Amino acid sequence: MAVASLAGVRRGPRWKKLVALAAAVTVVLVPVPAAAKPKPTVKQLKKELAALQKESDKLITDYYDSRIALQKVEKTENAARARLRDAQEVFDREAVNLRLMGVTQYMTGEPNLLNMFGGPGAPEAMLSRVAIARQMIDLQNARIAGFAQVRDEFKKAQEELAAREEDLRDTVADLDKRKDKAVKLIDRMRDKIEQLYDVPGARRDGTFVPQLPAGEDNITPRMRLVKQLVQERFEVPFGIGCYRSIRDGGEHPLGRACDFMLSRAGAMPSAKEIARGYKISEWVVKNAKRLGIMYVIYRQRIWHVRTGSWRTMTDRGGTTANHYDHPHISVY
Repeated sequence: MAVASLAGVRRGPRWKKLVALAAAVTVVLVPVPAAAKPKPTVKQLKKELAALQKESDKLITDYYDSRIALQKVEKTENAARARLRDAQEVFDREAVNLRLMGVTQYMTGEPNLLNMFGGPGAPEAMLSRVAIARQMIDLQNARIAGFAQVRDEFKKAQEELAAREEDLRDTVADLDKRKDKAVKLIDRMRDKIEQLYDVPGARRDGTFVPQLPAGEDNITPRMRLVKQLVQERFEVPFGIGCYRSIRDGGEHPLGRACDFMLSRAGAMPSAKEIARGYKISEWVVKNAKRLGIMYVIYRQRIWHVRTGSWRTMTDRGGTTANHYDHPHISVY
């Protein structure tokens, strides 16, 4: 009887209401995806910048004080080095004199005063010879004592220099730590400042509206912003090449690409410039979604925003063609 009643409910309007209610409850229980974090407002960014500026001023002051301390330690270390150099000269000279005295004594034998001063003679002559011999012995003793003093001063100068060099190493290490901390904070400030720039043609969903090239440089506003930010952050001493009229299937003729040169005339860049190229590439990749970057090419490797990873490219047969002398940046 109970089973029959349940079957009736399933076929009746009450069952339909229960099904509808369960469906509604199910919909409510489904978790809603978290909304994307909104872009900070200009007011928020400026507030964060003010706090960072305060912290930066303190770090820069500490760095300045550390540099002054380093200069003082270097001055003390240089003075200690000069004293050691002077002591070394005196030490070497006295060592030579002492060796000469030893050689003379060895060649003439133990002081035989009668032989040294012409053999036996009148008592007056003997007394004279003894007096001269005593003077020589006293001179010898004084020279030995002087040498010991010089030796001790030399050792003291060595110890002082070692202590000053240790102080110098510690101060340099402390200065490097302070500098690294200040540089990292400055980079954070630079990131905040760059966020104040509105990327031209960016949509809320992260897509980018196509743009036409404009201006005398024939590049898009989006490419121009990326070029400006890279140049301000990293400097590019060998120039930046963007628009090219040659239709090679790339982004240059469309005003959507720039080459940030690291050398001239196709020469292989220095180690310093190669490192600069890596820093530019890493920063651009890090900010790709914000700036509308499509892909980056550097040192025969390409990074595309679709894959989010680097892959090796085929050999195009040259330093410039393989992008060993510049990072290439293309935007949407």
